[in-house]
Amino acid sequence: MPKTGTTARPAGPKKKTAKPAGAAPVTASAKPPAAAPAGKASALEIKDTRTGKTYSIPVAECAIRAPELKKIKTDDPGDSGLMSYDPAFLNTASCRSAITYIDGDKGILRYRGYPIEQLAENATFLEVAWLLRHGELPNQQEYDQFVHDITFHTYVHENFRKFLEGFRYDAHPMAMLNSSIAGLASFYPSARNIFDETERNISIVRLLAKTPTIAAFSYRHVKGLPFVYPDNRLSYVENFLSMVARMSESKYEANPVFARALEILFILHADHEQNCSTNAVRAVGSSHVDPFSAVSAGVAALFGPLHGGANEQVLRMINEIGSVKNVPKFIETVKSGEGGRLMGFGHRVYKSYDPRAKIVKKLADEVFKVVGVDKDLEIALELERIALSDDYFTSRKLYPNVDFYTGLIYRSMAFPTDFFTVLFAIGRMPGWLAQWEEMLLDKEQKIARPRQIYIGPAERPYRSSLKPKQTL
Repeated sequence: MPKTGTTARPAGPKKKTAKPAGAAPVTASAKPPAAAPAGKASALEIKDTRTGKTYSIPVAECAIRAPELKKIKTDDPGDSGLMSYDPAFLNTASCRSAITYIDGDKGILRYRGYPIEQLAENATFLEVAWLLRHGELPNQQEYDQFVHDITFHTYVHENFRKFLEGFRYDAHPMAMLNSSIAGLASFYPSARNIFDETERNISIVRLLAKTPTIAAFSYRHVKGLPFVYPDNRLSYVENFLSMVARMSESKYEANPVFARALEILFILHADHEQNCSTNAVRAVGSSHVDPFSAVSAGVAALFGPLHGGANEQVLRMINEIGSVKNVPKFIETVKSGEGGRLMGFGHRVYKSYDPRAKIVKKLADEVFKVVGVDKDLEIALELERIALSDDYFTSRKLYPNVDFYTGLIYRSMAFPTDFFTVLFAIGRMPGWLAQWEEMLLDKEQKIARPRQIYIGPAERPYRSSLKPKQTL
């Protein structure tokens, strides 16, 4: 069970922090394009060698509009125009967003223009949640009201107890969370009025408030422990830890190091541009379904081992290594291709050091001062040391990412491995909701419906190989 401490912060919301000094203004996700020469618009000239024709396609914000490619056709009357083929969206922008900016080559991550380093150092998680949605940091009055609204919507309907008790004792907590988030739509049918600002706001508040409660109830169910109801005297993170770890105490007191560590991890996971789960939320949300259903798609995507389950894979890799003395041999098998992958190193976006990993490394050191260094941590530190000094990994820009350290911190706080992704989901919730609302209010967006390149057979007649049906 997650560890508890003996020191508590004063009950109630924290005082809102000041804006980080020197923070950048709100920016869009795309880098601003270089200005075109005066009197000349930016354009991409394309010569189609099939026809000899030349086309001029406007370039704006370092991108072309894919529908412009439809103008490029052959003389075939059946030709509907050129398409772009981009499996997994490796170089396709599906939206224009003002929420999160990433420069993977330079290792930069900003929420609404604010560097992640400053937010992790100074902000609270709920302050960041407000920022992601509204674009600006809240003033004191806005913050206090927001904290009040979240605090007093943490309770779930009593029927949820029966709902969760219906799961097997060994159900994966992410499966329980996914089903429960989707199930909220049945408790709040008016949430389908997504273009009603009041309904949208209360739905967002409910999801931010109730997700930690559902997550904690899922944890207790798997452990066979009685559910612990929210304690509105506690802060957001402390309340969650209370619902997870409280036993017979009259009042739960969280270890301040653990509480702050979890808050920072929530902030670091709050949003990360158009990742797999965010894309799922936007795609499902584009059908104008309620936010509970849209966000449950994000939870489902996060459940996958290539996304939210990556920190679980780090610990499983460490368990397989078994001992510090086995690290060099494991590294050699990775390099030769004969062994498994080096989990927790490298990132699809960051081609230098993951900026979140630097923050989490420092955070890990603080947590380990409290809990001590065990065998698994020794293995992890040796892995990091060897990999960072080996040209094989550094030349491929395989640096530790945020998943490498977060799993170790969660484990040191005694969270079970299969609960790691649930913690990720709690942190990602404000990002999903901000992205969902931005998509909803973007007049350029329509229901997501990608094209395909058909590679199946041409038309052919039906000839059955089954025996003829007998007639009566």
